[in-house]
Amino acid sequence: MRIGELARRTGVSERSLRYYEQQGLLVAERTAGGHRDYPERAVDRVVLIQELFAAGLHSRKIYEILPCMRDSDGGPNEIATPLLVEELAAERDRIDRMISDLARSREVLDEVIATASGRPQAETEATATAA
Repeated sequence: MRIGELARRTGVSERSLRYYEQQGLLVAERTAGGHRDYPERAVDRVVLIQELFAAGLHSRKIYEILPCMRDSDGGPNEIATPLLVEELAAERDRIDRMISDLARSREVLDEVIATASGRPQAETEATATAA
């Protein structure tokens, strides 16, 4: 499939797809006319790349991780090294800390909202979770 089709199917810009290719995260064949031609599995690969970026990983770390993952389900592959597993565990711990920090920030905001609105905090939290 051409780059425009891959962009449409994944919701990722053509510019980002070119960047992924430049970073070695995505591979395309070239047509006789020089156009990129991506295999069907590129859709899963791009989705996986997006998930890894969303998890806070940078392109160099994603480049290291991708060969150790299966595109369809993101499960571990037999070539994952102990060092990579250790680094990924550290990334997971970093994400856990961020989640904790965000939860604390939300609690502070709930208190401020409850105080400012004159409503009990439990009512404010219930309204926020219902939205």
